[in-house]
Amino acid sequence: MLSTIRHLPLDTATRHHAHDFHQIVITVCGEAEFEIEGLGGHVNAFSGCIVPANHEHYYSGNKHNRQLILDLPEQAPALSGEHRELVALFDAPRFFSLDTALRHYLAFLDSEIVQSPQRSDDFQHDRLAVTLLGALKSRLGDDPTVQRERLNLAHIHRYIQHHLSEELRVADLARLACLSEAHFSARFRAQTGLSPWQYVRRERLNAARQLLLQSRLPLTDIALQTGFANQSALSHAFRRRYGIAPRYFREGAHRTTLNTPLVNTPLTSALAAPQKLD
Repeated sequence: MLSTIRHLPLDTATRHHAHDFHQIVITVCGEAEFEIEGLGGHVNAFSGCIVPANHEHYYSGNKHNRQLILDLPEQAPALSGEHRELVALFDAPRFFSLDTALRHYLAFLDSEIVQSPQRSDDFQHDRLAVTLLGALKSRLGDDPTVQRERLNLAHIHRYIQHHLSEELRVADLARLACLSEAHFSARFRAQTGLSPWQYVRRERLNAARQLLLQSRLPLTDIALQTGFANQSALSHAFRRRYGIAPRYFREGAHRTTLNTPLVNTPLTSALAAPQKLD
């Protein structure tokens, strides 16, 4: 499969979906809002976000917006073969801003895309994508200065716990540490081994799991209390984490409390498995 690069405006109404290819969205003009499996961000001109494959994301744009969108199947030339290391960009969602050099490249890429319908070169979009992906990876890689000052993780953890039902943004967490989003994310990953998004998702799923075990709240209410947009978003994330739908997890846990023997099912693994990220 080949990569594709396209322009389009985002609807002002909030939409959501997931897809089996990676995606990069860069705002060329106007503004847009994104929430990628629980972590939100605001993008304006010359900033954007990374959306890994199979991550449900919500998005909307203001009245006058234009987005440059790269659709990147993992087996596309831009992410395979000698470029395989670029797949690491999609380990987790994140938000970024383009520096001056990348803004110039964006203008060049724009002009090439406008001309591409006149060409018969199927690999042109992949070649253009490789340069952008490589530049982003070098800029978003590990910062050697992130170990100089340590974050107050206990304070950040308390904030996340107190705001689980709300929309949590990297910017909100970065403000607690008086850092930019990029520096905060780099320091957070250096200390925890997780991106802020992965950590928030883990805490939301832990909270949802406890509510499933300890309450009879409807799944819709549990989703809202733990920061998921709806029951579908919770179910999708829960299945990816524990390998079982929330409803069956709850039913199996209830049978366990009644001392009913369980056969070896995905639930027994989910109840006993150590907490880990997929």
